[in-house]
Amino acid sequence: MTEYPADTIPTLLARAASTAPAIGAPERAWLSHGELQALSQRTVQALNGMGIGRNDRVAIVVPNGPEMAASFIAIAAGATTAPLNPAYKAEEFDFYLGDLNARALVVLEGMETPARAVAAARGIPVLSLVPEGAAGGFVLRAETPLTGTPAQGGPAQAQDVALVLHTSGTTSRPKIVPLRHANVTASAHHIARALALTADDRCLNIMPLFHIHGLIAATLSSLGAGGSVFCTPGFNAFRFFGWFESAQPTWVTAVPTMYQALLPYAERNREIIARGRLRLLRSSSASLPPQVMTALEAAFGVPVIESYGMTEASHQMASNPLPPARRHPGSVGIAAGPEVAIMDEAGRLLPQGETGEVVIRGRNVTAGYEANPEANAKAFHDGWFRTGDEGWLDPAGYLRLSGRLKEIINRGGEKVSPLEVDDVLMDHPAVQQVVTFAMPHDKLGEEVAAAVVLRAGASVDEAGLRDFAAGRLAAFKVPRKVVFLDEIPKGATGKLQRIGLAARLGLGA
Repeated sequence: MTEYPADTIPTLLARAASTAPAIGAPERAWLSHGELQALSQRTVQALNGMGIGRNDRVAIVVPNGPEMAASFIAIAAGATTAPLNPAYKAEEFDFYLGDLNARALVVLEGMETPARAVAAARGIPVLSLVPEGAAGGFVLRAETPLTGTPAQGGPAQAQDVALVLHTSGTTSRPKIVPLRHANVTASAHHIARALALTADDRCLNIMPLFHIHGLIAATLSSLGAGGSVFCTPGFNAFRFFGWFESAQPTWVTAVPTMYQALLPYAERNREIIARGRLRLLRSSSASLPPQVMTALEAAFGVPVIESYGMTEASHQMASNPLPPARRHPGSVGIAAGPEVAIMDEAGRLLPQGETGEVVIRGRNVTAGYEANPEANAKAFHDGWFRTGDEGWLDPAGYLRLSGRLKEIINRGGEKVSPLEVDDVLMDHPAVQQVVTFAMPHDKLGEEVAAAVVLRAGASVDEAGLRDFAAGRLAAFKVPRKVVFLDEIPKGATGKLQRIGLAARLGLGA
C-alpha cells in the first residue's frame, strides 16, 4: 500500500492551485485555495499574538457552514481544534470545555449560545469569529484583550495534535480522542485515493462539521485533493436539490438516514440530477441497507460507495471500490487506509471467514485515548486497535459487519445480529426504515425488538411483520416486539442509535 508523507494540514493543502475554488456556500462567493492558505497564516499569527500556539486547544462553537470548515483548517494550522456541537446545553459545554482544558473558545459573532457564559465562569477567553469576504473568510477578535507568548508558536508539525474529539459516550463517560496532523492527513489521502478525487471534484457537504465524517471525509479530503467543498447550513432534504443545482457537486458523503430522507424527493428532481455532474454517492458512519443502496443508484444514476469509518481512525478504515471493481451491497468494502484484520477475545488473529472483532492499525489510527490507561489497555492489543465492531472478511477480502459488539443481542445465550434482522425487515414492501435493538427480558436477559417506519400510504401490522421475518429468520431472531413510529430517534450526527432505544421507547423487562 502506498505510504504517504507525514503531512500537516497546511502542507497537504499547499499543493493545490492557488486560484482554484476551495470553500463555497449558498449565495456566497468562492474562497480560493490561495485565500484559504493566507487565511490560515493570518489566523496562526493572530493566535500566537494572543499566547495560543501549537497543541493549545481551541474549542470551536460555530454553526455548520463555510466559516466552520475554514476555522477548522485555519486554527489547526497552528493550534489544536476542538469542534463542539452548537446544540449542546450549558451542562454539556461545561463538561466538554473542562475536560478539554480549552485555552480559548471561538464563537460566531452575534451567536446566542450558553458556551459563552460557561467559558466566562471557567476563565476561558472567548474569541469572536467575524465573517469577512468570500465564503469561509473570517477574522478572530478577542472579546476581552488577550496577549501573550505561546510555548510553541509558528506552523503546526506532523506530530502535533490537529483535532480532538470525544467518543459518543453512549454507555460510558466520553473519551478524548487526540488526532495528530499525520493521522488526519493520512485519512484524507486514503479517502481521496479510494474515490479517485482530483482538483475537478467538489463535495456537497450536508454532514455536521463537529463530526469526523464532515471534517475529514467531506472537507479535508476534498481540499487535500486540490478540489472544493460546498458547505450547507446542515442537512435539509427539502433544500438539498436546490443546493445540488447551485453547487454542481461531483460527489456527496452522508449517513444512511440522510439518503433515506432524500429518496422521496429524488423522483421529482430527476431533471436537476440529470443536468448535474455527479459521479458517486458515498455512505459511511452507519450500515447502509442494501435496499437503500439499490434505490439510490436507480434515483441518482451513479454508484453508491459504502465506506467504514470511526473517530479513532481519523474516519476511514475500509471502502467499497469504484467501478469497474465490484461493489458488494451489505459490505463496507476492502481495507482503504489502515490494515484491517479480525481478532478473537484472546487476541489471536482469525483466518478469513471467521467472525470476531474488527481490528486496525496504521498511520491514520490514534495513538491512544487521552489520560485513560484503562480504556487504552482494553482498546489496544499488540499494536492493533480494537474497534468494538464484530465482523468477518469474506473470500474476496471484503469486510462484512454484524454490528457493534455492545449492540449484539444476547437472547438467553443465542447471539442475534441487529443488522441481519434489519436487512430482512427492510425487504418488506411496506417498510421504509427499521432499527433492531435489544429489549430487556426478565428470563432471557435480552429479547429482539424492532422500531419501524412505514412507507407513506403503506400498511402492515406487527403480526404481519413477524410472520414475514419468520419466513427468513431462525425463530430466536424474529422480533418479539415491533414498534411503529413516525420517526426513529437519531443522534446528533443523524445516526440511528440502538443502545438505549428500549428505554427511550419505554420498553422494560
